[in-house]
Amino acid sequence: MATASLGSPAPARPRSALFDRRLDHYPQGTTRYWLLAVVVASTIILYYEQYVQGAVSPSVLAHFHVSFRWYLTLIVVSNAVGALASLATGLADRWGRANMVIAGLLVHAVLTAVAIPAAPGAVTYGVLVALSALIEGMVLVATPALVRDFSPQLRRGTAMGLWTLGPVVGSLIVSEVASNTLDHLKAWQDQFHIAGISGAVMFLIALLWLRELSPALRDQRMVSIRERAILEARARGIDVDAAVAQPWRRMLRTDILVPAFGVSVFLLIYYAAVGFFVVYFTSVFGYSQARANSLGNWFWAADAIAVVIAGTLSDRLAVRKPIMVVAGVVAVVMTMIFASRATAASTSYGTFVVIISILSFSRGFAYAPWMAAFTETVERHSPALVATGLAIWGWVLRAVVSVSFLILPLVVSSVTPISNYGPRLATIQATYPGQVQTLRVVDPATLARLRENPSDGAARARAVVEIRTALHVGTGPAIARLLSLRAMPAADRAYLQAHGAAVLSARSKAPRQWRTWWWVCAAGQIAFLPTVLMLRGRWRISTARRDIADQEALIDAELARLTAGGPEPPGRSDPVSGGAGTVTQ
Repeated sequence: MATASLGSPAPARPRSALFDRRLDHYPQGTTRYWLLAVVVASTIILYYEQYVQGAVSPSVLAHFHVSFRWYLTLIVVSNAVGALASLATGLADRWGRANMVIAGLLVHAVLTAVAIPAAPGAVTYGVLVALSALIEGMVLVATPALVRDFSPQLRRGTAMGLWTLGPVVGSLIVSEVASNTLDHLKAWQDQFHIAGISGAVMFLIALLWLRELSPALRDQRMVSIRERAILEARARGIDVDAAVAQPWRRMLRTDILVPAFGVSVFLLIYYAAVGFFVVYFTSVFGYSQARANSLGNWFWAADAIAVVIAGTLSDRLAVRKPIMVVAGVVAVVMTMIFASRATAASTSYGTFVVIISILSFSRGFAYAPWMAAFTETVERHSPALVATGLAIWGWVLRAVVSVSFLILPLVVSSVTPISNYGPRLATIQATYPGQVQTLRVVDPATLARLRENPSDGAARARAVVEIRTALHVGTGPAIARLLSLRAMPAADRAYLQAHGAAVLSARSKAPRQWRTWWWVCAAGQIAFLPTVLMLRGRWRISTARRDIADQEALIDAELARLTAGGPEPPGRSDPVSGGAGTVTQ
């Protein structure tokens, strides 16, 4: 391999300012931080757009007159489409990442702001949502690949903690906007308009400023930021085509597949929160959509704080595995506590705030170091195929989510009648509370006789007796209550009688069924813990810091050699497999 001094200029080549976003020099200082900020902000806004339907799912179901099972099927299909997109995005190792993210932001913004809220029917809505999931699956892989490219391993935890803010803060924005606007912006489409406009603004920012490393730079492993000059010198000797050859054969490894599955089942509680927290709290505890979303604010805020702290802490301590294990155990315990409260109608809003905040904080505290450790594990096999390794992770994640959502309606069967009929029944209850109460205490056979013959004196007398007995009122008030039923439209009365009993029965079953699902989520978190063992990294801080000291000595020697223009040292000629060496954290 040809050697180069620190001052060797990069060879000039013609560039397209709009499409060729390659950097031949590793960015430093504020430039690197700005590039990371653009990637993180792009991820946040895209997930804000992607998750906005979860905040208004009851309204969407009512608007299109579709069942909860239909909604679940849509989520399953969307995740399956996203899984295929994640696999395809492995091509980012050959084609680059930046333009993929920029194009995805544009298409996703148009879908969210214009196409989805204008959907004329359920089928069109479903197709457009699935198409948006296709874009999300691409960006899911491309953005963490960019974060890895701009982050040496010794700062990877902090960087991945910031990237993890994408889905977390995206969810927080969804909850915050919905909880503060749903009460006066009645149309569910307004939530999509707001999110889509935000996406359009983010597209313009990324179009102007997002860049990526040239293939020769990103195909190397950087442990410390001090290796920047070494990477640039070695980039001239890398055969990029050879570095990305046979990607799937080189990346389909046990220590990539098993940890990817482990973290996917660990995140079951996260995806349940994204898709069903609003449904859960409205159907089981009777919260309004705005109040349910406000509870989500606590979940996502705790998560956002945790991922940043955990990522930074794992960099400072130079170990990641102990943090993952301890936080994972706390997440298991808190999920079990949350499950135990699923059957308690007396659980207060404040109690839920405490439980889900600790649960979310611990889950995020485990996830950010995991992302850093996973990318480092991928780099151990080939730093040139990071996007391919992340594509495998993205595919496994989406596949697990799809399967879990296929199983969910079998476990929580009560959701279907509550979601299908609950919204209209709630409207009827709010409009005619006295009449609904009366209908609930009068025998259905008596009501049927009165519908057939309103002049049936015996039926009227029986109804009055039933009202007096059940509501403990006198004859006059009982007669007034019976007569008040005439003010209630026949269609509403028929709807209440047709579906009221089914919804009441479902509401009684829902807490126990949801508790079962929360236990499934806890089991997934337990399954995650042993997979941590397969990831790259040390357990002891002292050993990890000794590795770092050895690495720093190798960097000093390599920089001295480059400054002097000396020959390549023996055993250091493979820039793709690590260059000046590697540190095992």
